[in-house]
Amino acid sequence: MTTRAEAIAYDEADPLAGAVTEFVVADPDLIYLDGNSLGRLPSRTFAAISAAALVEWGEGLVRSWHDWLDLGQRAGDRLAPLIGAGKSEVVLCDQTSLNLYKLATAALDSTPGRSIVTDNSNFPSDRYVLAEVAHRAGGVVRTIESDPIAGPTAADVVAQLDADVGLVSLSHVAYRSGAVADMGAITAAAHASGALTLWDLSHSVGALPVELNRHGADLAIGCTYKYLNGGPGAPAFLFVRRSLHDDLAQPIHGWFGHNEQFHFAPDYEPAPDIRRFLVGTPSILSMQAAVEGIELCVELGIEALRRKSQDLTGLLIDLHDQRLASRGFRLASPRQPDRRGSHVTLLHTEAYRITKALIDTGVIPDYRDPGAIRFGIAPSYISATQVWDAVDRLVTIMDTTAYTTYDVARERVT
Repeated sequence: MTTRAEAIAYDEADPLAGAVTEFVVADPDLIYLDGNSLGRLPSRTFAAISAAALVEWGEGLVRSWHDWLDLGQRAGDRLAPLIGAGKSEVVLCDQTSLNLYKLATAALDSTPGRSIVTDNSNFPSDRYVLAEVAHRAGGVVRTIESDPIAGPTAADVVAQLDADVGLVSLSHVAYRSGAVADMGAITAAAHASGALTLWDLSHSVGALPVELNRHGADLAIGCTYKYLNGGPGAPAFLFVRRSLHDDLAQPIHGWFGHNEQFHFAPDYEPAPDIRRFLVGTPSILSMQAAVEGIELCVELGIEALRRKSQDLTGLLIDLHDQRLASRGFRLASPRQPDRRGSHVTLLHTEAYRITKALIDTGVIPDYRDPGAIRFGIAPSYISATQVWDAVDRLVTIMDTTAYTTYDVARERVT
């Protein structure tokens, strides 16, 4: 599938081709390849937010809290099958970094180890949080210098483990290269050393099946605004293996984590289940949007989404080999379909200016320092023909040197 005719034929046979009608597409000529950063708006979200605002809030007022109170848990239960979790093991709440802080702190408090293992390809915000958690526990962060394309391996993790390590925290899919970590082997290695595991699923959830319980994972966090299309600032989620609920004490004691929150007791008593990892009052309207995105992903089917993702990222890699490598690009994502997530990263010495030029042709990827263009293939609304056309426009930019007219100065958002 490297000709446009072959791409068109693929789309005509694609069982997910009609899914794009579930989304708001203001400009049908725009090729949106940044769903790994912010997903499109599902059409159904308008009705959900409108009902929550006009009916639940506008008419129900405070009485609607009877239904809102457990919305995060109900949403977590709906999300759970997408990440291989069970009922009452997942809850929507807070933001990704805050959830990481809560779970990483709880993990270190429950183990003899005080240090954390992560890797240099983990998302920078995660590394900032982990460094502070380890510091407060009297330990350090041990950073694996992993392969920039393949990411950390179980052997890399084993080389860092000893009795002082209480937690291994990695991204399941690397934010830069899209590499998929071997969750099973890494989790087993951590457990053999007495450490817990905490996985960031932000670039996994909604794009590929995740099997937390099958691999014995302990903890996980992630966002809902990428492949789950929950909207900017949508609430994050956290997962805690059921057998750990009674063992972990999260550090931020808020009224939503209290066993009897409306008794207004003077002392804190943590809830006996996943609720103990909650803190304060959730943003109900934002949560309603996230619920709609999760529901749509469940309906489309994660296995079907994964198959299409592998096909289209594979197409982009083939087109790189055929048309872009000779124009100065280098592939910075794994070639093996089962070892990459749903975005493909290309390197170029002029990547920033090329990205700006590409956006002006109606193709939106994103740029990441140093010198990387990420192409997010959200399988629910991207077609093979769009991938082919995006590469074709990129070829034209290179052949006409159109990118040279752009300023090298970085804008605030890239």
